[in-house]
Amino acid sequence: MADSSNNLLIVGPSWIGDMIMAQSLFICLHRWRPGVGIDVVAPAWSKPLLTRMPEVRESFELPVKHNQLGLAARSRVAGRLRSRGYGQAIVLPLSWKAALVPFLARIPRRTGYFGENRFWLINDRLRLDASRDRPMVRRYLALGSPPSGRLPEEIPYPKIRVDTENRRRVIEELGLDTKRPIVGCMPGTEYGPAKAWPVDRFGEVARRLADDGHQVWVFGSPGQHALGERIVAAAHGRASNLCGKTRIEDVVDLISLAQKVVTNDSGLMHVAGAVGTRVIAIFGSSSPRYTPPLTHSRTVRYLGLDCSPCFKRKCPLKHYRCLQEISADEVYAAARGD
Repeated sequence: MADSSNNLLIVGPSWIGDMIMAQSLFICLHRWRPGVGIDVVAPAWSKPLLTRMPEVRESFELPVKHNQLGLAARSRVAGRLRSRGYGQAIVLPLSWKAALVPFLARIPRRTGYFGENRFWLINDRLRLDASRDRPMVRRYLALGSPPSGRLPEEIPYPKIRVDTENRRRVIEELGLDTKRPIVGCMPGTEYGPAKAWPVDRFGEVARRLADDGHQVWVFGSPGQHALGERIVAAAHGRASNLCGKTRIEDVVDLISLAQKVVTNDSGLMHVAGAVGTRVIAIFGSSSPRYTPPLTHSRTVRYLGLDCSPCFKRKCPLKHYRCLQEISADEVYAAARGD
């Protein structure tokens, strides 16, 4: 084990895409601090992702729901961590609740951004550059304090490990065909309708790709199963609705087989980039400058209207033009590589 003074605890984010982006920080920390031991405390759903990141030594589950205080649970986790000798904690979320575990674990240096009146919880405070004209991932990197004091111009992109044995098992269990080229569709978004391209257009693109000889796999949560069924219907049954049939680690492994994915700005968009699959990303209320897919193999459809990006869950003007005016033709052409 690394020297205890070089043990580092990261309080991870609560969303899939943010956790994938955090891997860029983990990669940089190993470059900047040779021999560092990085542990992460995060929600239970993130453990399968963290085990696929070679930079993470160990992860600890925080059994607290999103927006829940859960003081007793946080205290128990802090008690487990207190004896591990961390020299520093880096708190990625901006909430005061996120800073409780490092404080209760008595970690001497607790690094994070000013926010939510957490002055007494964070003792190594940075001013947040709230601009959304630069990638969000740079906010994470800035908390890592590179020796030069300057962040690298080239950000290392996330790269999560694929488990080929698990992939083989899931393909067999779901009866999937891998002989023909695969395209993934991710029509869901947990954020809200202002980031969701119309599902009928996903269906049209899926139908045309199926006509070209591709098979289409639709990925998403159980709550997005109905969206998947609509895409299957639009493709005249020539698509597989996997929404709700897979765990997050299964999605990682299956997406790695796809030649490309068509996706909203979502957590699974970042997963696809991290396994090296080509990403065709559709942005509405959010900004591809702020949360782009961190991969060189990407095509972004974004209109940049006068009202964009608003970063709202629902269109405040009630017209959703930022999404409605992106045609199936142009997304299909991007997926074809035209």
